Amino acid sequence: MDETYQREPCPYRILDDCGGAFAMGSVGGALFSLAKGYRNAPPGARFGSALSAMKTRAPVLGGNFAVWGGLYSTFDCMLIGIRKKEDPWNSIASGAITGGVLMARAGWVASLQSAVVGGVLLALIEGVGIMMTRMTASQFKPVMPQLPDPQQLPPAPMSSLQPTSSENSFT
Repeated sequence: MDETYQREPCPYRILDDCGGAFAMGSVGGALFSLAKGYRNAPPGARFGSALSAMKTRAPVLGGNFAVWGGLYSTFDCMLIGIRKKEDPWNSIASGAITGGVLMARAGWVASLQSAVVGGVLLALIEGVGIMMTRMTASQFKPVMPQLPDPQQLPPAPMSSLQPTSSENSFT
């Protein structure tokens, strides 16, 4: 197996990230909506109300996550194509562009604020990822085996130093 982590090529990466974001948003939305529906329901109908809230809100949150993930991956692939390199700056810029585009209908001020938040959020995520990689990289460095110091070894037994009779014969 190849030791480097390879992602899908860009056209397929967009669909892969969009589907992954939908699944993550749906599961998270289901759990959150289930708890919220249970908490806000009257005491006699908590279970039914919790399931109803989960069925109505989880797909909506999953769809919102999918839109964010799809736009993010599209902009990430676009920046990889333009810059011809894949580095954390693409991810940070993609987060900023995605945040700005998603708030474009609210005006340029809100769009700019959301772009800054998206960029800062992705910069924090990338920074933590780089920090974790550097912290765990020392675990996988090859270590030179420590050989014992010959001066501290016990003396060899005399029987192993004397040649045997088969070593002395020249037959």
